[in-house]
Order: sequence, then C-alpha cells, then structure tokens
Amino acid sequence: MTKIIIIDDHQLFREGVKRILDFEDSFEVIAEGNDGNDVLRLYEQYLPEVVLMDINMPTKNGVDATAELIEKYPDAKVIMLSIHDDESYVTHALKTGALGYMLKEMDANAIVAAIKVVAKGGSYLHPKVTRNLVSEFRRLSERENKGNFHQTEIRRPFHLLTKRECEVLQLLTDGQSNRTIGETLFISEKTVKNHVSSILQKMNVNDRTQAVVTGIKNGWVEVR
Repeated sequence: MTKIIIIDDHQLFREGVKRILDFEDSFEVIAEGNDGNDVLRLYEQYLPEVVLMDINMPTKNGVDATAELIEKYPDAKVIMLSIHDDESYVTHALKTGALGYMLKEMDANAIVAAIKVVAKGGSYLHPKVTRNLVSEFRRLSERENKGNFHQTEIRRPFHLLTKRECEVLQLLTDGQSNRTIGETLFISEKTVKNHVSSILQKMNVNDRTQAVVTGIKNGWVEVR
C-alpha cells in the first residue's frame, strides 16, 4: 500500500485528486494539508511513501516546504503539483529534491503513473515539462559550445536500440506522452511502455528524462 499525503491550498483540487487516487487499490491518501507549514508535522505523524505538494501556497510555498522536508528527511519522495510548465519553475523544484513535477492539467492515468514511478524511487516529469527542459538544455549547450553542440547529422543508435525504439526515443524527446506516441506509431500504449522500459534498460538510465538527455548528448535524436 502506497501511503500518500496531499498538500494544496485549494480544497476542491485536493478532493478531486483524492477521488482519483481512491480508485487505485494500492493507494491510500492518509492525510491532507493546505499549506507548506503542514508538511513536516504530517510527514512525521504519518510517514507517507509519497507527498503531493502544490508549488504555490500562500504562507509557505511548495519549493521552500520541500527543501525543509528533504533537509530533515533526505529519503522523502515529493511530487510537485503546478500550473506552470516553465523550466525555471521545474529546475527550482528539482534542485530542492523533488522527484516529480506534474502539471495540474494531467489526466487521472498520468497522475497514477507518476505516483507509482516516484514511489519506487524513480522520477517523473510531465511530457510538456520534459520538452521545455530539453529546449533549455539545447540552448545552454549551444551557448557553452559556441554553436557546435547541434550536430548536422543525427546518428541513430542502431548498435544499441531497435529501429522502433529509436523512433520512440525521438518522440520522447519531442515531449510526447505514451498515449500520443502510440497514436503516432499506430501501436498500443502498453507496447509503448514496453519499448520505453527496454530503452531505459539498454541505455542504463533510470527514467525518460535521463534517456532524452543522453540521446541529445550523443547526437541520437533531433531537438525539434
């Protein structure tokens, strides 16, 4: 059973997320709070596996609350909830120790998937957030290398991945979700998940974001 705490100052949003999670047999929402000041007290009282934390709250925001929590409990697993997909918000949240960043526009399946990944020690970023981070990574790398970072010829890693896995890796770089990748390639979402798992294993990385960054560094994918 994955025990979850929800911290958000909007009661209706909390109730909506709780209803979604209550449908999942392996999830249990054990406590709720409406401000970042509630986090430490609730965490120490309930010791949850995952904390869902709103990034914008009136008294203490989610970034400061996460930093405080991680400083005292380094193994705490926090997923940040936000309406912002700007890379500055994302990088700030991740620097504090959050393992996930979800946009509040995510559907129920994506929320469940994110919690399962983070509960196991992985990290999860909304596809739109991943796309923005990739764009920022490319911009910084190009500046760092005086324009030489972007390769004129993309060398697909056929020595490592199958042709289909290369296609999936490219679509991950484009910021597409599993569902959208399936629709693009005319395959099922389950098949996409299998391809992603195989890609992570072959590339020896922990999550989709690491796979994308590795692909960019090696010139295996295009940043479009």
